[in-house]
Amino acid sequence: MKTFMAITKALSDPNRVRIFLALRSGELCVCQITELFRFAPSTISKHLSVLHHAGLILSRKSERWVYYRLPDKHAAVVVREALDWVHKSLAKTKEATADGKQLKRILKTDLAVICRRQKCC
Repeated sequence: MKTFMAITKALSDPNRVRIFLALRSGELCVCQITELFRFAPSTISKHLSVLHHAGLILSRKSERWVYYRLPDKHAAVVVREALDWVHKSLAKTKEATADGKQLKRILKTDLAVICRRQKCC
């Protein structure tokens, strides 16, 4: 029940759902996520923390960058079902489509350039 409640809390915010959907394209650096949503880094960090706590995303650190990704097939069943449910329900919404287009542009930009623009590195 505890995992279920953490997942429902994580998915109760539209911005967290948008971040979650953006990660369908693959692993993203915090800088790329911040660039996509144009929120303050502290806001992005809080959203990522809630998603991570619920087990909906995984993280790794490489040098000065922190990357987030969706869990793989070894995740708990409830997590995999939440991934599928959100994807099936919302992947084709106008918000998800617009985010996807913007993300494609961001992924073409060098990570160091994004970080310098955000003054985070």
